[in-house]
Amino acid sequence: MDFSVLFEPANLQLYAEGLFTTLWLLLAAVSAGLLLSIPAAVWRVSRQRWLAWPVAAYTYVVRGTPMLLQLYLIYYGLAQFDVVRDSAAWGALSSAGFCAALALTLNTVAYTTEMLAGALRATAPGEIEAAHSVGMSRMQMLRRIVLPSALRRSLPAYGNEVIMMLHATSLASTVTLLDLTAAADRLYANYYLPFEPFIAAALVYIALTFGLTRLFKAAERRWLAHLQARG
Repeated sequence: MDFSVLFEPANLQLYAEGLFTTLWLLLAAVSAGLLLSIPAAVWRVSRQRWLAWPVAAYTYVVRGTPMLLQLYLIYYGLAQFDVVRDSAAWGALSSAGFCAALALTLNTVAYTTEMLAGALRATAPGEIEAAHSVGMSRMQMLRRIVLPSALRRSLPAYGNEVIMMLHATSLASTVTLLDLTAAADRLYANYYLPFEPFIAAALVYIALTFGLTRLFKAAERRWLAHLQARG
């Protein structure tokens, strides 16, 4: 195997562009996804069926279908409708970058919503009783007690979700975006090297995964220290 071709300036630039695309897709998806998942999780556990059922249906459909299919439906499928092409949203929906970020966001919202909903259901009854005993309203209880507690308990599972989103960004290459996987595929096409470009991309993904894992481990040590066994 010959890795020297990967270190040519033009090829390094190609990988740098792919890395930038991968990182901004990940950041956009997890940031928007987490913000949307918090109210969705509250609605998911609501006793009001008109709030809970639509969220449950959404998470069921999204988690029950492949993300690649979702991406194709957004990028290729919506373009088939005149009402979409004639709308103000077409400027965004005609962009591969926006469609990829949207598909990733909608997917992570479904998984994160169910994750947070499970943590909300697992809230200790004593915490609820303590909040009621000091006269907190439902919104105050959610904001000060229930949601912070659920978010802390969800950290380990959410770290895995973010890593899965990192790997899912590779699907962006199927809609013409130049991410890490697309950069490796382009070098394969240019130089007919079947292993080196993809091994290099895999090493970058591994490095990013390692960084995210360490970041979430540090967050767990800080915010979940009270749950650790004491000697």
